[in-house]
Parts: sequence; C-alpha cells; structure tokens
Amino acid sequence: MQQCVRVCVPTAAVLGLFCRGCLSRARSLPSRSFSCLPRQMSRWNSQEGCGPPPPQENPRVLITGGLGQLGVGLAQILRKQYGIENVILSDIKKPPPHVYSSGPFVYADVLDYKLLRELIVNNRITWLVHYSALLSAVGEANVALARKINITGLHNVLDLALENCLRLFVPSTIGAFGPSSPRDPAPDLCVQRPRTIYGVSKVHGELMGEYLHHKYGLDFRCLRYPGVISVNTTPGGGTTDYAVQIFHDALSTGHHECYLRPNTRLPMMHISDCHRATVEFMQAPECQLSLRTYNIAAMSFTPEEVAQEIRKHLPHLKVTYNPDSVRQTIADSWPVRFDDSNARRDWGWAPAFGLEELVADMLRSIRDKRTNEGLPVS
Repeated sequence: MQQCVRVCVPTAAVLGLFCRGCLSRARSLPSRSFSCLPRQMSRWNSQEGCGPPPPQENPRVLITGGLGQLGVGLAQILRKQYGIENVILSDIKKPPPHVYSSGPFVYADVLDYKLLRELIVNNRITWLVHYSALLSAVGEANVALARKINITGLHNVLDLALENCLRLFVPSTIGAFGPSSPRDPAPDLCVQRPRTIYGVSKVHGELMGEYLHHKYGLDFRCLRYPGVISVNTTPGGGTTDYAVQIFHDALSTGHHECYLRPNTRLPMMHISDCHRATVEFMQAPECQLSLRTYNIAAMSFTPEEVAQEIRKHLPHLKVTYNPDSVRQTIADSWPVRFDDSNARRDWGWAPAFGLEELVADMLRSIRDKRTNEGLPVS
C-alpha cells in the first residue's frame, strides 16, 4: 500500500541503510546536501495507509509571484489558518502599503537560485506556492522572457523543493490544452499540445513535477485553473481577462469592448473557489491523490452570456465586440469545459459559485470598492 508520509533525511546519513538497488537510486538523486528519498524507501516509516497523520507544526509557506491575481488572497486565507508569520509573500515589485502591513513580504526573483535558497532555508519553509509566471497574451509578446520566467524559474523551484523536501504547488491552466485536445469536456489525461509559450511551459511544469514525484518522491501538486475572476487585481494579460474587465466597465462607463467573439465559451471560476480549491488540495493527504495534476471546474460561459447576466442588474450595459486575433486564436484552441470528476472523487472538490452568484458578488464588490475610493458608479 502506498504510504502517506515520505521520509526526508540527509542523503549522506542514510546511504548505508539500503539494499544495492535502493542505494543506486539514492545516489542518482540531484547532488544537493539534502534530498527527498525515492518513494520506495518510505517503507522505513512506521505509518501505513491513510490513517490520521501524527501531530505536526503549522506549515511555513512561501508564495512566489505573490502580487499577482492570486497571491495576496491566498496568503490571507493561509495566515488565518496557520498564523501571520508562517506565510511569506514574495515578488520583484514593491508591495502596496496594505499588503506590506498585513504580513511578511520579501523580495524574491525566481531566476535567482541562491536568493530563493536562502529564503527557504532561513525561514524554514515547508510549503512553496509558485505563482510566478508570464500569462498567455503577454508571453506571446515576449517569448524569451516567458521562457526564462516560466521554465527557468520553474526549474529553480523544482530543484529547491526536492532539495528541501517541500510540498510544492505549481498551478497549471486551461492554456495547457491545445487545438487537438478534447474540448467539451477536457479530461485530466489527454492530448494537450498547446500553441502558446505559456501553455507549453505549463505542460512542461506538469510533466517535470510528476517525473520528480515518481522518481524521487517530491510532493508535487498541480491544479489546472480555468479563467479566474476577482475584484482586487487588475487584468494582467490573460486571454480570459475580459471576464474581469467587463464588471469594472459596467460600473464605470456602462460600455465594454470585448476582444473575443460573443460566442467564445471558456471555463471560469470565482476567485474564492480558486483559493479554496488550492488550500483543500494542499491539505489533502498524499494517499488520497490518484493524480498529481487535476482539472478543477465551476462554470463555463461566453462573453454574451455574462453580459446578459450583468444586464439583469445593470440593463444599460452596452457590449461591442472587436476580436483581437492573438487572444481569439488562443481562446479557440482551449477547452469549452473541464472534466473535474477526479478532483471531486479524490479530495472532495465542489465549487460554491455559479454564473448567477458570481455576477451578483462581483457587481456588489466592485460597487463597494469604487464607492470607498470616491469613484463614480454607473
């Protein structure tokens, strides 16, 4: 039976304990001072099966790319559960005052291996959430930079997670699928072959993480996010960002110009569901996971469908369509729906927000935000 707890000890201290086959596997580990032993070696741990784990300290969490759409909100949730000082946000940008004052923040460039290593060691990090990435449309405009951040940065994080026995979360995306993938729905395991550097780097991350899990026991976890809709961050160059901007436009000018065709259907999710899925997945015992990369889903809609739902609250909303060739081509290569049945079965995933709830919450939250900032509301 696969065991729930891995054994992570100094490699040099244990080489004498294994048979010749295990010894050769241990010697094949990356040449770091500390490494997670191959999953075959976990039989030396006394815990069997899926029983309750022994009491443990709260995780110490580092979030890279923390000033993007997801990092600040995830940090707030984790700090409530595990303590403010146990969750460290990092980025290469200066944080706004409310973020800086809400908990630990550090500068971290994912391309700087030595700096990342010092952060992990000095802060006794046990979980790493790797949000640093260039998104789809931005990545196509600067492929060289996307390759650096999305692939070289990922390799730094993978090596450090393996060296320090971290539980590593790397999000994937709807963009990891391509035009030859099943689209309605897209299952967890299928042909992918994306046609953007963003998607290629995410498939690379999925496969590298799974490889290191199966070969060395790295506790790698990955969710394929749909388009994520939130209030507190501005759109950052993603193909699904219209589904955020349309709410701001509806309440500011009453007019939204959409860069996708009105019938372009894509999977979407409210940010609170996205955060909750991430936390529940990170907390799930390893023995419950039949996969290391899961789809998660909540709803799928088109620009026209979300506009019609908004008009139930704001009848004056006007939407015009001016498809952008780059983003429309990307969207046309992505799935219409996700099949997330494995996530629902293995670790109990279930979304709370459908389209109706999402629209009502977004309009209420943006209206409150604009009012508090002294901005006009349409």
